[in-house]
Amino acid sequence: MDETNQKILEHVEKGIALINEPFKEIAAQLGITQQEVIARLTKLRQEGAIRRFGASIKPNKIGFSANALVAWKVPQNRVQEVGFYLSRFPEISHCYERKVVPQRWEYNVYTVLHAREREGIESMVNRISVAASLEEYRILFSKRDLKRTFSPLTSGAIQSTSFPKKTEVDEAARLE
Repeated sequence: MDETNQKILEHVEKGIALINEPFKEIAAQLGITQQEVIARLTKLRQEGAIRRFGASIKPNKIGFSANALVAWKVPQNRVQEVGFYLSRFPEISHCYERKVVPQRWEYNVYTVLHAREREGIESMVNRISVAASLEEYRILFSKRDLKRTFSPLTSGAIQSTSFPKKTEVDEAARLE
């Protein structure tokens, strides 16, 4: 990836302004045209470097005060199957795999869910557990909302596998 693409990604990762020409300022700062910014973003999207553009919604600002990370213990030979299966549940906003810490933390697949109340999360997890034939899991409820400042472009990203949502898989197949 060249330096210009890197800088464009750093800009859009911070957020895109809701204005008529949101890439004009980025182009001016980089000394290129707005059309070049759009062309580069389009190519990055086609190459898979950008998964999607979308709004970042704060669940608690729209009435979803119960937020939880669910850690699932999934046999290694089922991780891909289960990850793709879980990622299709509309209640799950994120689904990814992480390495276990033997004899300390054996959970390897993580999902994030949001609901209006804790009981809603517990009900969803129970239903998902039965549907996916997963008996071992931990629900970790958030206590407060912290500002997200992590950037994979400017810090060392933790190794993990993210499972795409069904719509992302459908979109990728359509583009091929």
